[in-house]
Amino acid sequence: MTDNMNIQWYPGHMTKTRRQIEADLKLVDAVCEIVDARIPVSSRNPDIDAICGEKPRMIVLNRMDLADPAATKKWAEFFRRKGMAVIATDCKSKKGISAFTPAVRLACAEKLERDAKRGMNRPLRVMVVGIPNVGKSTLINQISGRKSAKAENRPGVTRGKQWVTVDSGLQLLDTPGILWPKFEDPEVGMMLAYTGAVKEGVIDLEELAYRLMELLHKFYPQTLLERYKVEAPEGTPGWQLLEMAGRKRGYLVSGGEVNTERMAKVLLDEFRSGKLGNFTLEMPEDMV
Repeated sequence: MTDNMNIQWYPGHMTKTRRQIEADLKLVDAVCEIVDARIPVSSRNPDIDAICGEKPRMIVLNRMDLADPAATKKWAEFFRRKGMAVIATDCKSKKGISAFTPAVRLACAEKLERDAKRGMNRPLRVMVVGIPNVGKSTLINQISGRKSAKAENRPGVTRGKQWVTVDSGLQLLDTPGILWPKFEDPEVGMMLAYTGAVKEGVIDLEELAYRLMELLHKFYPQTLLERYKVEAPEGTPGWQLLEMAGRKRGYLVSGGEVNTERMAKVLLDEFRSGKLGNFTLEMPEDMV
């Protein structure tokens, strides 16, 4: 396995977006950050904490339908201990969406109290941020009940800033997705690639599948046994696990060799779609 799989993907427009976010921060009362519940650390923009300063914060653990439910509960507690309001959602099925407005009000409780004392009653304004392809546009569409955020199912493709009125008490400031300039930790880049947050073409799919196989074999060996009939000793290399799965599936080419490219695509597709099961690849207890 090579050591040079450093994934660096930072379209130029995202540098501009960061500057725009910094400028727009004075227009909002709070910042809502959407992360992937399967990788709550790797799917965060590491600059957001510094950019937001003392602004009230909210975290949305999206794609809860694909994550390990026990792990999602642990992550919710982790972020709450940091003083953030937290909800878990599955934007596609609308699960958890109804908790959004109450969570915003919780995050902005001090501001609402100050406004009430002054006799003010203006809508709360919340900036919504998130890395590409984390479900931000879908979330905004579900909350507002209309197709306001124009999204494409390609990482990094959402139209520019716009205000979305949810109701008389809440307005959302949508921003294009942002991804940091470089992945200082190569493992972060891999995590994003597993979930499809990094666009295809910058990663070798088979290499990616090897790494994912190793992770699943370490944390969820029963899944590999049930889904792919793969049973192997601890520490078995990913390429070997992928070959075993491909052979069991009958993905063979001339000469009886395993078509590992086909198996790699199947593994990644089934992992990303949830067909393989519910997985969380990062845990709060692993945080230093």
